[in-house]
Amino acid sequence: MRVLALDTTTRAGSVAVVDENGVLFAERGDPSRSHAERLPGDLIRGMAAAGLPWKAIDLFAVASGPGSFTGLRIGIATIQGLAFVGGKRIVPVSALLALGYGAAAGVACGEIVGAWIDAHRREVFSALYRVRDTRPYDVNRLEEIEPAAVGDPAATWLRWTDLARPAAVAGDGAVLYSDVFGGAARVVEPLALAPIIGWIAMARARCGETVDPAAVQPLYVRRPDAEIARDVALESRPRDR
Repeated sequence: MRVLALDTTTRAGSVAVVDENGVLFAERGDPSRSHAERLPGDLIRGMAAAGLPWKAIDLFAVASGPGSFTGLRIGIATIQGLAFVGGKRIVPVSALLALGYGAAAGVACGEIVGAWIDAHRREVFSALYRVRDTRPYDVNRLEEIEPAAVGDPAATWLRWTDLARPAAVAGDGAVLYSDVFGGAARVVEPLALAPIIGWIAMARARCGETVDPAAVQPLYVRRPDAEIARDVALESRPRDR
């Protein structure tokens, strides 16, 4: 099974083509250019480097969030269009879950791992998992302890220490706020998520966990900045008496 996977949850993001034997192509994007500007070229270059025609792709996978609202919309729409034209199915994968799979590679069965993505405003998108004794990308590899959330890093860490303190936390948020851990958890550097997303998607597809292109839904976790700014502006307007 050949999978084209895309992650646009961060400014750089990544593209990958994977199959059962490994990575055929994987590359991070250029963060100095927007996703809309560079994605067509990144995808075409990836397919050429993998030595595959578009019709050879059996499955499409995409990071469903959380992350940049604009990036999510562009990434999901791109994969939806490719899957629709090719008559193929899609597996949407949480970026937090993909980070959790990456962190799980370095810990023992039964350990706890977390994922932190920088949500800006001194907040992180977070999720917490327990590692199970299965193959690395098995659909049951991670048991969710706390679902996707957004909040202050210190408050998130305090809540986790009461719930289940992780041995490792992955993601750019973990790097940015590593001081919060005080050395109590290993910080896993941000990973290129597209290959991980591709392998998770492959495992899910074998279990029938795919969707039609139109059924992909973004995982926002937090409301868009434009909506928050609008509400603040409305609340600050003087009321008629």
